[in-house]
Amino acid sequence: MKFEIDIHVTVSRFVKFFVLSDLLFIGGWGFILPIFAVFVINQVVGATVVTLGISAAIYWIVKSLIQIPIANFLDKTDGERDDFYVLVGGLVLAGVTALLFSQIKEVWQLYAVEVVHAIAFGLYVPSWTGMFSRHLDKKHESLDWSLNSTTVGIASGITGLAGGALASWVGFSAVFFLAAFFCFAAAALIFAVPDIIFPKQKTNQPQEIYIKDHAPLK
Repeated sequence: MKFEIDIHVTVSRFVKFFVLSDLLFIGGWGFILPIFAVFVINQVVGATVVTLGISAAIYWIVKSLIQIPIANFLDKTDGERDDFYVLVGGLVLAGVTALLFSQIKEVWQLYAVEVVHAIAFGLYVPSWTGMFSRHLDKKHESLDWSLNSTTVGIASGITGLAGGALASWVGFSAVFFLAAFFCFAAAALIFAVPDIIFPKQKTNQPQEIYIKDHAPLK
């Protein structure tokens, strides 16, 4: 059995931009993940391992509960304008969440920010996956998804290593601010290229036909 990889396959401009935005977004949060538990235990007054479990539960439950209604709304609304703004809103809110995490001192603050965190990702997941799915390259759907997974995986590994190093060298706040920057950069990338999602409509205006005396006939 012969196995060959087609190295000449190209991906669409839409896929490239969305993979890059996902790389920035997930890669940005990759800075936080390795140091989050240590940050909470060291910086949040009264935090314990149980606190970490509760905060994780809040995030996953809230995110899971809001994703389906949001996805249902996006599917029922014609066009992609709603998906576009929900996606950008989720990215911006995720950046705000990273900044809020850097300021928490009390357990209740941690839980409150986890709710915001869940809402941000609850907005992001259905909107990003919905738009990406609708614009997959024909006959290369698996490649597009694998390209995104591979790119994001490598980025997360690199930023995870960098996040741990940065936290030990310059402190936790720098890590959260860097993650926020990546989230805002991902939003800016998507917001800067709306023509990908909302292509300019071609106006079919009737052409004028001129005869010898230049009088237009419509």
